[in-house]
Parts: sequence; structure tokens; C-alpha cells
Amino acid sequence: MEAEPSHTAALLVDRRGRYLLHLRDAHKPIWDPGAWSLPGGAREGDESPEEGIARELLEETGLVIEGLTRFTVIADTTVFLGRWDGDPSRLPVTEGIMFAFFDAATTAQLTMAPWAAEVLALHRGDGTVPVRRTVPHLVGVHLYLERDGRILLGLRHPDVPFAPMTHHFLAGHCEQESAVACLIREAREEAGLEIDAADVELAHTVHVDNGPGRRPRVQFVFRARRWRGEPRLLEPDKCLGWDWWPLDALPEPMVGYARAAIEGIRAGRPYTELGWN
Repeated sequence: MEAEPSHTAALLVDRRGRYLLHLRDAHKPIWDPGAWSLPGGAREGDESPEEGIARELLEETGLVIEGLTRFTVIADTTVFLGRWDGDPSRLPVTEGIMFAFFDAATTAQLTMAPWAAEVLALHRGDGTVPVRRTVPHLVGVHLYLERDGRILLGLRHPDVPFAPMTHHFLAGHCEQESAVACLIREAREEAGLEIDAADVELAHTVHVDNGPGRRPRVQFVFRARRWRGEPRLLEPDKCLGWDWWPLDALPEPMVGYARAAIEGIRAGRPYTELGWN
């Protein structure tokens, strides 16, 4: 079963058909800075999307909205639809700048988060809200560590949202850092390995389209020519263990794009695309 999207959002509409929008901070390292968006955020722990959006609404607006229904999934976000007829100026603003209601014609003049504009367009269904098709891609880094014809792979924990009980590279998402700095940090945090930037080279890139409503991902696979230390299990809530697998006998199941990257590296190809029409 495919994992639920990692984020939630609420499309709240009043009796006049206006949308409650949230103005995000302009000068913080966050998604869609300075744009109008929908209230919501990332799920925490093992909470369901319904639990996640209820918590986010309470934290961001102080609201408890009954009767929320699932409306759509877009940009790795489950969007819920609901009704609210209150006064946005009276809402507590714990994050961002302000809340306000806007009709569809006015939203066309706002700087909107692209995914939020698409949600509004889908809800209206009449073309009154322009849809910007630019979608931010997620950037992942992965460690290709080979020794004596064997490659280091980890078996992911059964409770992780992505690819549970599946073999994968040591990997992570870029934060406010370069891809190589991310790789070095993840190797230290996940397995206690020390890697110098001078010993890292890009071995393969996989550009993955995960389907409608999910952000595409650029997956960099870096080879480390040298490293210090032996792999240790430092994040047991994410990985069950590290093992060295023969390149001609990779384990099953295995993350599809990781297998494709290994095949590309062995074939001397620098790049693979998956899922694109």
C-alpha cells in the first residue's frame, strides 16, 4: 500500500464562497516564502492525515472544524475541504503573517503558492483561478559505498512512511546545505561514517516523477572513494540494519530508483528518468 502524503492542508470556504488564506513569512527558509497559501503542515509521527490537519488547524488558527472531508491530493499534501464563517482578523497567528478571506477573482491578483492556486482552481472548476505549473522539486542524496564487489544497503524500518521493510541506500533530503554537505551529515548521523568532501564524486542522478499530486524528486547518488569507520545502526527507528550486498545479487524488495541507479552506475550511464510520460 502506498504511504499517505506527508503533509496536510485545509481549504476553508465561507458562505459567500470566499477562501481562507494564510500569508507565509517572507524571509525564512521555508516552502513558498512570502506567498498566500492554505493552513496546514507536515504530519507528525504515525498520525493520520485527519489527525494531522486537526492538529495543524488548532495550532495555527485555534480552530476546531467539524465535518472536514478529503478533497484532493497535490504536492504530497492531502487537502481537506470544510466550511468556516468566522472573522479571520480574530484568529491567533502563531505562524506566518495573517489570515484573510478572498474571493476567486481577488486570488488571481495575489502571489499564491503554486500548489494552493491549483487547489483553488480545482475547487472552482471554472478557470477563474490561474494555475502556475511550476512545482518545486525535492532533492535527495544517496551514498553509493562499494567494498570488494559489495554495496552498502539498509533495511528500512516497518514504521517509516516511505518504503517500509525495503532495502535502500543510506540517504536523506537536503536541508539548508549543499548536496555533498548533506551526504556527509547523513553518513555521520545514520551510520557513524566519516567522509571527506574531497573523496566524494557524483555517480548517478535519477529524476523521478511520483505521479499526480506528488512532488517530483531529483535523486543524487554519490560515490565515496574513501571513508572512515564501519557502518553502525544509529537511527533504529528508521533502519533495521546495514549490510554489504553483492552487486550481482541485490536484495528484494529494494527501492526501485535505487536499483535503477545501481544498474546505471554499472552500465556507465550518468542519468536515469523514472515515471515521466
